Order: sequence, then C-alpha cells, then structure tokens
Amino acid sequence: MTQPSVPSALEIATSGPVFRRAVKIGLVVGCIIGAINYGDKIIAGTLEPRDILKIALTFLVPYSVSTYSAIMAVRDRAREGG
Repeated sequence: MTQPSVPSALEIATSGPVFRRAVKIGLVVGCIIGAINYGDKIIAGTLEPRDILKIALTFLVPYSVSTYSAIMAVRDRAREGG
C-alpha cells in the first residue's frame, strides 16, 4: 500500500483558496488589532515610524497563523487519504 501524496507547505500556502482566505483573515484581524493597539495614535496623527512596522506585523501574524493552520489541515487530510 502506497502513502498518499502530501503537497509541500509552499504548494499549499500559495494555492489560491488558502492564500485568499489567509489574506482576508489577515486584513480583518489586523485591522481590529491595529485599531485596538494604535487607534488613538492614528486618530491623533502621532504615529512614529516604528509604529508603522508594528502595525504591519499586526497584519502578518494572523495571515501566518491562518496559512499555517491551512497547511496542517490539508496535510492531515492528504495523509488520511481524504
């Protein structure tokens, strides 16, 4: 009995559905967390350059978590033969 083919992490992460879903999640969750953490500075116009970097990372984290979760789910399903 042969093992089912398991796609690479890069193949999964760059597939259309996974990428689009992760971008949407990153945007929604990033906006919410960015507003919570930096809303006062955004409204006051007092953002500093390091704040911009931190806000960018705020979007990257949920994108990365979503992508990683999808990779693991697709791999698990492929290993189970489903």
